[in-house]
Amino acid sequence: VYRFFLLYSDGRKLISHQKGCQGLVNKGSAPFTSIVSAAKVCGAANESPSVKSLRLLVADQDFSFKAGQWIDFFIPGVSVVGGFSICSSPRLLEQERMIELAVKYTNHPPALWIHNKCTLDSEVAVRVGGEFFFDPRPADASRNLVLIAGGVGINPLLSILRHSADLHRERANKGIGYKIGTIKLFYSAKNTSELLFKKNILDLVNEFPEKIACSLHVTKQTTQISAELKPYITEGRITEEDIRDHVSKETLFYICGPPPMTDFFSKQLENSHVPREHICFEKWW
Repeated sequence: VYRFFLLYSDGRKLISHQKGCQGLVNKGSAPFTSIVSAAKVCGAANESPSVKSLRLLVADQDFSFKAGQWIDFFIPGVSVVGGFSICSSPRLLEQERMIELAVKYTNHPPALWIHNKCTLDSEVAVRVGGEFFFDPRPADASRNLVLIAGGVGINPLLSILRHSADLHRERANKGIGYKIGTIKLFYSAKNTSELLFKKNILDLVNEFPEKIACSLHVTKQTTQISAELKPYITEGRITEEDIRDHVSKETLFYICGPPPMTDFFSKQLENSHVPREHICFEKWW
């Protein structure tokens, strides 16, 4: 049932996922593509007190990825290889040859380099990996998505959310392409300052209110919540009851976060008779 891939030393020690999402995940694919592309840092920002985002310009025109995948991150002079999920949509790469990452501060060498030494125009190399992704073909059956994120586990799910929005725009504008169902994002963090990309998420909710909804959870909030965020915030963890209301035969579940959270929700979904092929998860620690 499970596959286990690379052992990392950048804070995400082991990636695992359940085989699933038939028609959307190519179970026969290798964990890595063969393309290792040069890339240049062309943007950086602090997304939270502990997370820094990077924008990379990718040199190889044949480099591509599917929403939800991650990259091996090669840094000149650093022997340890990083492993970071891509948080941007494949469309950004297609149009501008760019990908985006968001990396939490840890003591592992690639994360330390990103937070302390990385500058604009720093040169690195990247290679795509992973079988946790959402990549429907135009003729695939319409599916609803439930995305369950904890902490920096939002990264691959934000890529999936952005890709879904791009697919919906394409169908609305051209009348062709995959017909996306509804999307509900459940996202938990310690406090609102650690809820990454909250403006990007709410912009998509407001752009597509009939398609996209979110429930933002904070577990250790000590300051007042802003009026803009308050309608979307629940104080406390994401619960089994929150998820149970969205169980249906047309729904795919994508989960990414700390292992206890991922284990809990994947087990609860199985107990709710969700087919295993409709439960996709990625673990990191």
